Amino acid sequence: MRMMCIENSFRNQTIGEIAATLPGATAVFRKFKLDFCCGGDAKLAEAVRKRGLDIGLVEKTLAALDPGKSAPAPKATGALIDHILSRYHETHRRELPELVRLARKVEAVHASHPEAPRGLADTIEAIQLELEEHMRNEEAELFPIMRQQHDTDKLPIAQMRHDHDRHGDLLRRLDTLAHGFVLPEGACRSWEALYVGTDKLVDDVMEHIHLENNVLFPRFEQREAV
Repeated sequence: MRMMCIENSFRNQTIGEIAATLPGATAVFRKFKLDFCCGGDAKLAEAVRKRGLDIGLVEKTLAALDPGKSAPAPKATGALIDHILSRYHETHRRELPELVRLARKVEAVHASHPEAPRGLADTIEAIQLELEEHMRNEEAELFPIMRQQHDTDKLPIAQMRHDHDRHGDLLRRLDTLAHGFVLPEGACRSWEALYVGTDKLVDDVMEHIHLENNVLFPRFEQREAV
């Protein structure tokens, strides 16, 4: 009976709300290919219906999570910003150049292969350029104001959310170009490394967007609405 009550409580919550309050939920949403970052405003029931999934199965999977196995996002705003900077900004800057290089190598070496990820390198490079500009803007303008806790009416949160929507479009393009990151038979080590790294990139950027859209930004948007 208790399990049923827990399960039923999920369907009328938004995906973003669940992701922000239930540690481990984002992994479940990635498993079922439910957009919890840019599509976080959708109710779980509606998102599941659009994908033709079994709402009962999704809710059971969420209810089975052990919150103790996943560390929640830091509660203090300064600590959350530090986490975003170290876990995501630094990681993107470290990993993206190598992914671009790998993608260009695979596309060149396997140009005649029918499943070659044509256009993947250009898309990863577009993500790199857009993310770098976005992160610089956060580091120079958005995050310092949030840390100081004043002049919050000057926060460019709407623009940041717009950038995130664009990032989401590019992530979906990556998944399409890489055929869902399913390797063809006989793929070389470079191809394998490319798909593993790019799949991780998608996960990282989605988690990054989720923390900002569903955890950090609402703290200041609620303040503005008062």
